[in-house]
Amino acid sequence: MPELPEVETVRRGLQPVMEGSKIVKAEIRRKDLRFPFQKDFVARLQGQTVTGLGRRAKYLMADLESGDVLLMHLGMSGSFRVVTDEDKTVPGQFHHPRHEDRAHDHVVFHMSSGAAVVFNDPRRFGYMKIIAIRDMEAEPFLKGLGPEPLSNAFDAAMLAAGCIGKKTSLKAALLDQRVVAGLGNIYVSEALYGAGISPRRLAGTVKGERAGRLASAIRDVLTRAISAGGSSLRDYVQASGELGYFQHHWAVYGKEGEPCPDCDCRPGIKRIVQAGRSTFYCAKRQR
Repeated sequence: MPELPEVETVRRGLQPVMEGSKIVKAEIRRKDLRFPFQKDFVARLQGQTVTGLGRRAKYLMADLESGDVLLMHLGMSGSFRVVTDEDKTVPGQFHHPRHEDRAHDHVVFHMSSGAAVVFNDPRRFGYMKIIAIRDMEAEPFLKGLGPEPLSNAFDAAMLAAGCIGKKTSLKAALLDQRVVAGLGNIYVSEALYGAGISPRRLAGTVKGERAGRLASAIRDVLTRAISAGGSSLRDYVQASGELGYFQHHWAVYGKEGEPCPDCDCRPGIKRIVQAGRSTFYCAKRQR
C-alpha cells in the first residue's frame, strides 16, 4: 500500500491541474470501489471548483467551494494519471504498463483546466467519499489519526508521548496510525535504521535523546523519499506515469542477507516477522 511519500507525490502531481480548477464532469464507471459510491457522489462534484488539494496521512483531500471535501484513498493498487489533449496525441506518453490498462479506469474527473484526472484501480481497494467540512472531525476514517510527521509540530516530545505505556514493539507502534500518521512498513524499517534503534525495542522505552533521533530519522527518510518520487514496487506510479525511485536508496528494506551499508556486521541485514509484516534491520547497528 502506498505510504505517505507516495501519496504526497501524487498530490503534488495532481495539484497543478486540480487546484483552482472546476470539475466540469465527474464519471463513475462502476457502482463501487472498496465501498459503494454515495448516491449523490456525482451531483456533489460536478460544477464545483477545487479550492485546495491537501493530504492527511495516506489520504488525499480535495476542498470544494461548496464546503464539501472529497476524501480519496489509493488502497492497494490505486493510481491517478493526468491526461491532456496533448497527451492523447502522443503514443506511449505514459511510461508504466498500468497506465495503458484502461479496463480499470473507474473514476474520471474532467477539469476546466483541460485535463482529465483518471483513477485506475485493478484490485479496487481504493475508495472515495464526500464529507461536509463540518463533519470532518467526526469522520471515522480520519478520527484518531496521529500527528503528521512532516508538520512543524512533530518532534521528540510528541513521538515519545505517543509511545508512553505501549508494551508492543517499537515497529508495531510506529505502524499504528494513532501514533504517527502515514507511516508504513517500508519507511518504518528505514527510519529505525537511520536512528540506530532496534525494531524489537519496547515502544514505551522510546523517550529523550532516543526519541529525538527517531523523530529526526522519520522526517529525513520521508523528505528524501518524496524528493525521489516515492518508492515504486508493483503498483505505485506517479500521476505523470513515471516510477518513483526511492527504492534504489533503501538501506535495509528488502535486503535480507546483504551487507549493512554502515557497518561490517555478519551475516548482514536480518529479516524478522513482526505482526505478520517483514522487518529488515541491522542487529549490530540498531539497539
